[in-house]
Amino acid sequence: MSADNTLPSFDYDPRTRVLFGAGMLQRLGEIVREQGCMRVLLVTDHGLKDAGHPQRAESLLRQSGCEVRMWDEVPPNPTSADVERGLEFARHRPIDLIVGLGGGSSMDCAKGINFLLTNGGTMSDYRGTGKATQPMLPFIAVPTTSGTGSEGQSYAVIADPVTHMKMACGDKKALARVAILDPELTVTMPHSVTVATGFDAISHAVETYVTLRRNPVSQLFSRQAWQLLSRAFPLVVENPRDLEARGAMLLGSHLAGTAIENSMLGATHALANPLSAHFGTTHGEAIAIMLPRVVRYNGGVSSIRRLYGDLCEDAGLCSAKDKAAGDTLAGHLAWLADRAGLPTSLEAIVTDATILPTLAAEAAEQWTGTFNPRPVGAAELEELYRCALN
Repeated sequence: MSADNTLPSFDYDPRTRVLFGAGMLQRLGEIVREQGCMRVLLVTDHGLKDAGHPQRAESLLRQSGCEVRMWDEVPPNPTSADVERGLEFARHRPIDLIVGLGGGSSMDCAKGINFLLTNGGTMSDYRGTGKATQPMLPFIAVPTTSGTGSEGQSYAVIADPVTHMKMACGDKKALARVAILDPELTVTMPHSVTVATGFDAISHAVETYVTLRRNPVSQLFSRQAWQLLSRAFPLVVENPRDLEARGAMLLGSHLAGTAIENSMLGATHALANPLSAHFGTTHGEAIAIMLPRVVRYNGGVSSIRRLYGDLCEDAGLCSAKDKAAGDTLAGHLAWLADRAGLPTSLEAIVTDATILPTLAAEAAEQWTGTFNPRPVGAAELEELYRCALN
């Protein structure tokens, strides 16, 4: 419920079946066949081959009688040019279902290919929401990281190949029919990927809980995600083989992603995207730097501070009514990032402060910032960058 105890209107439209549990990948072939499909495009990234996940998925599909075409050229932060390459691979092959296996990049690229294969045009044609006019192919999402929650979202986040700024292309038809959440697939993540994607998931829970578009349904997802992620994150940092903690991270990531679908994000993500575009900073690292600053900024609004108090109480940090809840939560988030070895300032990234107005102007153009609970324009965003320099 909102901090003022009023119930806002909302439109909750669940469309994704979720299978969760260790070993659940074994059901991939069965799930594809249940969709009445036989010819599968498997979209993934080449790096996962070392872990054996794409080969295993391909084998399971073939064992169920499916024809499989694998496209494993998804890079980190795919651009519209990468989607076009995937489209070129797919359009000459008979395909009736798409499986996205990997992190957010693979799932987003799979959605992008689905947009263009079924509706034509270019990715920029679908920037925004609801611009696809034709049905899309059934899509099954199999995340191997605990981060983006893309398997619960109708948006494909695709970067411009020139500016590297990200654009969100969304349509309910792009949602996964089925999401398979198997924590065994996440145990193979390197430490750097574990912490970067994990902190991104944490940011999703924190931001969605307070956005202007928050509602009782989204907040249920956000708060449960926070409870799972805030407790499990330190555990997987200390013991990457902890399957129970990995499962909590994967489910928490999914719930936070589902919250995004219902409430959008905030200023943290608006600030993070220009950092990645200009400096190649990984998304999770940029988020780790900016989230505590945004929480402190938003905590200046009493109604938002009370919501942050809920999260503080859930994590055993302070009472939900503590007037310092915003600062307390921000400090805890900075501590989590530091404990995981993530950067906590822009000092090593931004060496020339004269670029900050440019970064702030670009951040002000990001859609996510419009949903921040405390208004942000270029001036406020520049000040947040400056606060993050030390």
